[in-house]
Amino acid sequence: MIKSLSFNSHLLVMLGNFGFQNSRRATSHGFLFCLKDQTITKMKKDARLRVDSELDGSLSLRVVPPTLIAAEKEEAKAVLTLFFKKQGLSNAVAARIINKSELFIDHLVSRLHSVHKSRYLVGRELTTLEIRDALIPYLESLLEEHGSMLADVVENFPHPPIKDKPITLASPPDSAPDSKQVKAVSRVTETSPAGMLRPQVVYLMELGMDLEKIKLITRRFPAFAYYSLEGKIKPVVEFLLELGVPKSDIPIILGKRPQLCGISLSENLIPTMTFLEDLGVDKKQWAKVIYRFPALLTYSRQKFKTTVDFLYEMGLSSENVGKVLTRCPTIISYSVEDKLRPTAKYFRSLGADVSLLLLRCPQTFGLSIEANLKPVTQFFIERGYTLEEIGTMISRYGALYTFSLADNLIPKWDFFLTMDYSKSELVKFPQYFGYSLEERIKPRIALVKKAGVRLLLNQILSLSSRNFENALEKKMQQQQLTDQV
Repeated sequence: MIKSLSFNSHLLVMLGNFGFQNSRRATSHGFLFCLKDQTITKMKKDARLRVDSELDGSLSLRVVPPTLIAAEKEEAKAVLTLFFKKQGLSNAVAARIINKSELFIDHLVSRLHSVHKSRYLVGRELTTLEIRDALIPYLESLLEEHGSMLADVVENFPHPPIKDKPITLASPPDSAPDSKQVKAVSRVTETSPAGMLRPQVVYLMELGMDLEKIKLITRRFPAFAYYSLEGKIKPVVEFLLELGVPKSDIPIILGKRPQLCGISLSENLIPTMTFLEDLGVDKKQWAKVIYRFPALLTYSRQKFKTTVDFLYEMGLSSENVGKVLTRCPTIISYSVEDKLRPTAKYFRSLGADVSLLLLRCPQTFGLSIEANLKPVTQFFIERGYTLEEIGTMISRYGALYTFSLADNLIPKWDFFLTMDYSKSELVKFPQYFGYSLEERIKPRIALVKKAGVRLLLNQILSLSSRNFENALEKKMQQQQLTDQV
């Protein structure tokens, strides 16, 4: 216990150099202390202030070398990039998020200093493995808490766009997270004197979830280890099966959102589903909806209402709102003010029909304007298309902006140039970019060229194999009659 905080003049000078103001906190070895009228508001980029408790209870300042701070930041960025890539984000998107998240990177470095205080006391640098082991479990816990909104949380740190309160900057006691994880994992792996695992673990394994998967879920969400079989897990699983969820999908659903097993069926899950059905979600499609986005059932009524009000504002009918929620339940996770509204504004600037786009391809509204939308727009502009034509293309084929430039748009455009079609054909039929280049486009174009006839892109690509053959044969006959005349 520290009885008093007495600073010598040298300490006061150093603290002053780091810019103290009112009502903020500093941390030291797990305890918080408040400076009555002074607090740290910024840290110099060339060093980090460390306040360490000595054995005799006195305080001493330690400065971590600026080169080490810079290295740790780069390591933290690398861990965060890898983590985002595992969630399905591209390198470009991950880089864009991280470039806008300096405060969060600083927060990660602060956690390293808190978790590994003893290393800094002896002047020992952390290894890459130690850094990853310290940060990845923390990032996984944030993913469990915020789901698909994690990127927004990182960018807006310490003020998440949806949560009512920001993530606290004060790190919990070092051993707490690790201790909870270790105890939870130990619980799911321990056996009885007869060598049997706990009943809930056996039940989950019978559903197709291997022990390693159960341990992984438990590390991310330790409470999962303490859910009872009869009171929590089994009722939820049986409920999902009754909804038509295939047994093979249960491990995937629980892996995505283990919290479902901790929610009351009668007080939460079923009322939430009824509420969503009243908003238009197709109750016959619950199995698919839950599989696509199990976190849907854990959102608040107010969050649902905010998103639905936005959809109405964009001109969707109540019937179409229901279709959007059914086809793309993840849209509920998008922030209206930070994601949906700016994206709608952007598409309107292209002249696109926003309500039609929301109906046909709502997932487009989860893309980044800077990292995804603008590069695609620029791609078509550079190839001679006007904004009006681009707006027409996106209105006709909403998925157009979901394709990768390098893997899809560029190679298909290059091949299109060999097909002797006017660029206007892609305005009429932008769905061209949705077909496989090797399995659909090239083989059919080769057949058309061999036949010596000309068909619309729509006829070549959208017809079934039999109908395509019939259309090709009919066109060949017409060409023969024309040649005879």
